[in-house]
Amino acid sequence: MGRYVVRRLLQMIPVFIGTTILIFFMVYALGDPVQAKCGDRACDPATAAQIRHDLYLDHPLWQQYLHYMGQIFQGDFGTAYNGQAVTELMVSAFPVTVRLTIIAILFEVVIGISLGVLTGLRRGRPVDTAALLATLIVISVPTFVSGYVLQYLLGVKWKLIAPSVSTEAPFGELIIPGLVLALTSLAYVTRLTRTSIVENARADYVRTATAKGLPRRRVVTHHLLRNSLIPVVTFIGTDIGALMGGAIVTERIFNIRGVGFQLYQGILRLDSATVVGFVTILVIVFLVANLLVDLLYAVLDPRIRYA
Repeated sequence: MGRYVVRRLLQMIPVFIGTTILIFFMVYALGDPVQAKCGDRACDPATAAQIRHDLYLDHPLWQQYLHYMGQIFQGDFGTAYNGQAVTELMVSAFPVTVRLTIIAILFEVVIGISLGVLTGLRRGRPVDTAALLATLIVISVPTFVSGYVLQYLLGVKWKLIAPSVSTEAPFGELIIPGLVLALTSLAYVTRLTRTSIVENARADYVRTATAKGLPRRRVVTHHLLRNSLIPVVTFIGTDIGALMGGAIVTERIFNIRGVGFQLYQGILRLDSATVVGFVTILVIVFLVANLLVDLLYAVLDPRIRYA
C-alpha cells in the first residue's frame, strides 16, 4: 500500500505540471491582462509597459510560467484586478464552495445510492420505471432551469427559503443550492447504482451467499452492495472536483460568493491571475480525490491488492 501511494504521488507531479502549463498558456495567451487592468480605455504606452513589467509579462511565456509556479510554491498566487491578493479571495471563496459541495455529495450518496439500490432490487416494477423516468427528466433539464424554478417556488412564491444566500453562507442556507448542484449527478448515481446492482445480483457469490441461508439484508449490504459501489465511488470521486469547478451557474443563481462566483468574475474581467490560481487549486482537488478513490477500492473489495 505504501509503495502504491508513493508511486501515485509521483505520477501526480507530471499530471499537475502538464495541466497547469495548459491552463496558464491558454489563459495568458488568449487574454490580455494589461487591457483588463486599464478597463475600456486603452492604456498609454508608458503605463502599459509598467504594468507588463510589474506582472512579469515582458518575458517569454515559458519564463512567465516558471516565475508564476515559483510564486505559487511560496504561497503567492498573484493579485486580482481589484488589487486584492488572490489568496485572500481563495480564503473567502473555497470554504463556501466546500460546504456547498459537501451538501451536494451527501445528496448523491444518500438519495442516489438508496434509490439506485431500491430500483435495482425491484427491476421492472413500477418504482423502477418511475425512477428511471424521473432521472431522465432531471438529466434533460439544464441546471439553470431547475435552479431558477426551485428558487422561484421555494424562495419567492412560497417563501420557504431566502431567495439568495447570505455572505456567510451557512450550511442551512446551502441545502437548496446543494440540491440544485447535485441534481444531475444524483440522477447519474441512481442509474449507475441500479445498473451495477442488477448486474451483480446474478453473480455466483450472491447466489452462494443466498444458498448458505444468510439473511437477505446481509446479502445485500455485505456482498451485493459493496461490490456494486466500486463504479459509483469512481464517479463520485471524480465528481467532487467537477462540482466545485462547475458551481458557477448555481452560485450565480443563489448569489453565492464561492469559487464559481470568483471564476466568473475573473473570466468576465480577463483577470488571468484569479482564473489560473483558482483552476490550479481545482486541479489539486481532482488529483487528491482520484487518489482517495483508488485507495477506497480496497476497502470496498478486499480482493483488490496494491503492488
